Amino acid sequence: MESNEQKGAGLSLIIGSLLMIATMILHPVGGDFNQLLKIVTIGIVSHSLAILSVPFVAYGFFGLTMRLRSTSFLSYTGFSIIFFGLIAVMLAAATNGLILTDFVKSYEGASAETIASIKPIFVFMRSFNHAFDYIFMGAICLSMTMWSVAIIKTKAMATWVGYFGILVSIAGIILFVSGFELLHLAGFRIFVFANVAWILAVGFYLRKN
Repeated sequence: MESNEQKGAGLSLIIGSLLMIATMILHPVGGDFNQLLKIVTIGIVSHSLAILSVPFVAYGFFGLTMRLRSTSFLSYTGFSIIFFGLIAVMLAAATNGLILTDFVKSYEGASAETIASIKPIFVFMRSFNHAFDYIFMGAICLSMTMWSVAIIKTKAMATWVGYFGILVSIAGIILFVSGFELLHLAGFRIFVFANVAWILAVGFYLRKN
């Protein structure tokens, strides 16, 4: 991969990371039907930013993969895994931020009985969304670990980036196994911000070298 293309990939990772940070800052706290009605606009905006971040992050990770291609199994397998993870997070954002908000708006002004009757649909959509979140979280931990090992082996960038990535991945796995609620907004923010810190570091090194 040419130097300018790597720098472009690094810039893409930085842009994608900033969009992810904006998503987490703006992301509203959900609640009952009436609360969801109040946060429709901010919900659409925040999740649209999440969807917009996906192509930027995907291109940036492709640049990282090309940078580490001498360790072909680790780099290409990591990209294959995160490819499915990014699709999952895009579907989660579309479900929670676009489909759910449109569904809620269509019942604005409905009677209390009608709202009560659709509660099982909210439960289903939440479970549907959580499944995509789990896929993304598992994918980013696995791919980050593979790329981090490759960084350490190739010394394609500062080795601390590799060790930091492994640390973040292990911490995420430990939190999940220990029962820490990563899918509540606060827990998910912690997970995303830790991953974004690593992604930003990779982006800056791709820009630098």
